[in-house]
Amino acid sequence: MQAKQMMLGLLTSAVLGGGVAVGGYKLLEPERTYAPQAVAADPNVRYTSELRRSAYNVPEGLNFVAAAASVTPAVVHVMTEYAPKVNERAMQMDPFLRQFFGDDADQFHGQSGPQMGSGSGVVIAANGYIVTNNHVIDKADKIEVVLDDKRKFKATLVGADPNTDLALLKVEADNLPFVKYGNSDDVKVGQWVLAVGNPFNLNSTVTAGIISAKGRNINILRREDNMGIESFLQTDAVVNPGNSGGALVNLNGDLIGINSAIASRSGAFEGYSFAVPSSIVSKVVDDLLKYKVVQRALLGVSIREVDAQLASEKKIKNLNGVYVMGLTKGSAAADAGLKEGDVITAINGAKVNTSSQLQEQVARYRPGDKIKVTYLRGDDERTANATLRNATGTTDIIRETANATMKYEGATLAPVSRVEMNKLGIEGGAKISGIKSSNFRETGIADGFIITRIDKNKVSKPQDVATYLEQAKEGNGALVEGVYPDGRKAYYPIGQAE
Repeated sequence: MQAKQMMLGLLTSAVLGGGVAVGGYKLLEPERTYAPQAVAADPNVRYTSELRRSAYNVPEGLNFVAAAASVTPAVVHVMTEYAPKVNERAMQMDPFLRQFFGDDADQFHGQSGPQMGSGSGVVIAANGYIVTNNHVIDKADKIEVVLDDKRKFKATLVGADPNTDLALLKVEADNLPFVKYGNSDDVKVGQWVLAVGNPFNLNSTVTAGIISAKGRNINILRREDNMGIESFLQTDAVVNPGNSGGALVNLNGDLIGINSAIASRSGAFEGYSFAVPSSIVSKVVDDLLKYKVVQRALLGVSIREVDAQLASEKKIKNLNGVYVMGLTKGSAAADAGLKEGDVITAINGAKVNTSSQLQEQVARYRPGDKIKVTYLRGDDERTANATLRNATGTTDIIRETANATMKYEGATLAPVSRVEMNKLGIEGGAKISGIKSSNFRETGIADGFIITRIDKNKVSKPQDVATYLEQAKEGNGALVEGVYPDGRKAYYPIGQAE
């Protein structure tokens, strides 16, 4: 009995305690008001909550919306098409069998159909000039661009520069939206930027990030002639395949770079991307418009960046600048009085601490332009006025000669069409004809042969054949390598003693 009374007392205490707790919570809880459930306009649609207005005031100086709205209409989708290449097995088919199968031989070796590619481009003029990457359109047989408003145009290639990975296209249209150049020199590390392009064929994609570094060299433009220029803007704005050739802009919507590459082990974005700065873009575009070929100015020095090890070896007191390891005879630097061991610290007042910065500054000029070079010789700071040269050592403007047909030793050397290059899987060459009435008649070469290499030298254009064969006359002859239009490879010794 006592036990029952004890249990009843505990139960009563628990109930009273719970009531006090609930009452206390109600007294302490602030008064709330609840909006009535919104009534759906369509009874078949179930709304989980009432939507709030998304309008907001953007802090001054941090307006992604305005920049994206102004740039997106001027960024285009670049679509490319490539002719099928000659199948390697078909190229090696016995010529005897080809007499029976002819052009149908490729069918027995699974020749593939046309290949497609895509990237991005930036309209820089209302009358249809578009900048993109060279690697986006390189070797393409057909180029089309699709605007943000879905209009489609056939594009022609005005010119390209593999040294900077830039190309200029033209479409026949007027009153197009376009992006104005910004000054990449004014860009600061930590500054907000937007990347606009077409990654993975997702049209008009905008991503945001900051400038992570300037003057970055990532060694992706390696070339046999060592003429590649890399001084990229590095950013953490997300860039993926398809963004190449797209715009990197500041918050004013000004073009400060052309997105070109990503640092990735997987092939997709992993944190950093790289853009050609507008200082280089604008100069390359001007050259392509005026001359069809980029005017590359050279100072004529071999250089090395100054680091702690070099400073210790050469007893250099300052780690700033670029060390001159050697000079080309008769170059701009040599004629200006620079010597091996000098440390270049500035070009026209712009400081240079890395090789890429020096290359970028010099690349802004044309052969014949004069620049002021600031350098250290020992403890003395000096300046010199240098007149820049072209690749042949003169101050002349270079004219486009790659498409010129020429005569050599009685034969005709002609450039190779883009369609034929793609079909044969070659990157250039010179097609020879008129063999029977030339000095090549005893070599065994037949009309239509495309010369692609002479000894270890790559042939890109007709002029290369004359240059390398003239050089070979001073030695023991040369081995000419090439391919016929049907894909057969061949090798011919020329000028060698029997």
